[in-house]
Amino acid sequence: MSYKGWVNDVIVACIAAGIKEYVVCAGARNLAAVVALADHAETGELGEITLFSHFEERAAGFFALGRTMQTGIPCAVVTTSGTAVAELLPAVIEAHYQRRPLVVISADRPLDFRGTGAPQAIEQAGLFGGYVEACEDLAWKDELNIFEGWSGCAPWQINLCIDDFETEKDGKDNEGAGAIKRSKVRLGEIGEARGNIDMLPVLHCIKEGWKGLVVILGGLDAGDREEVWHFLKVLGVPVLADCTSGLRELLGPLALIDGDRVLKKNPPANILRIGEVPTGRFWRDLEGLPQVNVVSISRTGFAGLARENQLITGDISRCVRALGEVAPLGDTMDHFRATASKHGRLSELLESLPESEPGMIRTLSVMATMGSSLYLGNSLPIREWNDFAQREIPYECVRANRGANGIDGQISSWLGASADEKDAWGVFGDLTAMYDLAAPALLGQVECQGRMLVVINNGGGKIFDRLPMMNQLGEKVSGLVTNQHKHGFEAWAAMWDMHYTKVVGMEGFDFEPREKTTLIEVVPDARQTAKFWEKFAQL
Repeated sequence: MSYKGWVNDVIVACIAAGIKEYVVCAGARNLAAVVALADHAETGELGEITLFSHFEERAAGFFALGRTMQTGIPCAVVTTSGTAVAELLPAVIEAHYQRRPLVVISADRPLDFRGTGAPQAIEQAGLFGGYVEACEDLAWKDELNIFEGWSGCAPWQINLCIDDFETEKDGKDNEGAGAIKRSKVRLGEIGEARGNIDMLPVLHCIKEGWKGLVVILGGLDAGDREEVWHFLKVLGVPVLADCTSGLRELLGPLALIDGDRVLKKNPPANILRIGEVPTGRFWRDLEGLPQVNVVSISRTGFAGLARENQLITGDISRCVRALGEVAPLGDTMDHFRATASKHGRLSELLESLPESEPGMIRTLSVMATMGSSLYLGNSLPIREWNDFAQREIPYECVRANRGANGIDGQISSWLGASADEKDAWGVFGDLTAMYDLAAPALLGQVECQGRMLVVINNGGGKIFDRLPMMNQLGEKVSGLVTNQHKHGFEAWAAMWDMHYTKVVGMEGFDFEPREKTTLIEVVPDARQTAKFWEKFAQL
């Protein structure tokens, strides 16, 4: 049975159990469940079911609770993975004490990702504790015997572990994926008090670098950047750097342009990751590249992968110093040559389509160099900033929430992280802003001089438009996933006494810092954006 068929069987079991209403909070992880629900709602073969949709899980949970209050029958909330599930806890607690049949259908990353710190992988099974009658933690090909023992008048969780090979590649059924065995090899884990660091995995990685070595930089603390930069300068290998590393603009010729695609096309034999779990696409692609040796140096102790890998946990500066002197290695796989021509062509493309979303990100990235700090929101802004922001001028401080939380609480996190900073910049997507509409209530308690709150309003979750599976879906299902809207943010700015400016063309980028927070609503040209992605795919 394909994984899509398995997910459909789960939905069929839910309908058979009397769940006729579903509140969908769509994402890439739960796409198969959304498609199955939409199909059954359209055909009516299993009886009439009703679908509601919302982009924010906390409100969706309480809406579903309200439905159970009115109808007296179960209502299910369908979420993607990560803290999207945790957002349902308040509603589940209330349903527990009201004795209401609120059902949580949570999509999860595969079992092997638990405890790895990989993006949007948290411990979802049992998350609600005693507030649900049970949690059914199911993986593909598990025998389905759903709702056994359920009273039908209290909360219940169904947690579906869906394989990444299905959701993130081409959407085709892959009968062999479930049989893939992954193991986590954690070598060199250290306690800070021991004072000894086993760096043999890294030294071996460098020794084997003649077969190909690329360094991937995740987020780095400010105190680690100088040590890492000197190490990279001596080593001389290609580097793929997240903007949160603080080194992206300092790497010069070592930096890979369009690195995710360059490395996917020509994977190196060895990857050395330094810092937090990276945000880029290639890091996730490594799950399907078992031939690539991956070694990580991380202060957090999270491998960020479910496949075989080697992890050294400790203070990054100490770990790098423990390597001693390394010999220059350089680029043994012509990655620099592959990326060199892309730099000029990408710049020309951005200049030719300046009002596309990537083009506007490039312009914003130049203006943001005037700020004292920069915060990048999930999920599209940080990825587009990595790929298309300027590379000439370093930013003093770049922050982000990464990993489990998706688009939760991004603006609130920015306000807390920059509470005492003047000229602080934050760049967020439209759904991210709508998710955190109450955050500006904190503006009266933080430094607001020169504060720039940028919202990229492209009318919904456009990051999902580029999922291969989206090409196979109808307009109705696509709308459920992308949460398309026509909302603007001027009234929101007025509500919280923010200065407001709207950017709909290049001339709109003429704004200056003010004494109070400025909300900048950037509206990219949809046609230029579509044309950009079409041409970008040909670079």
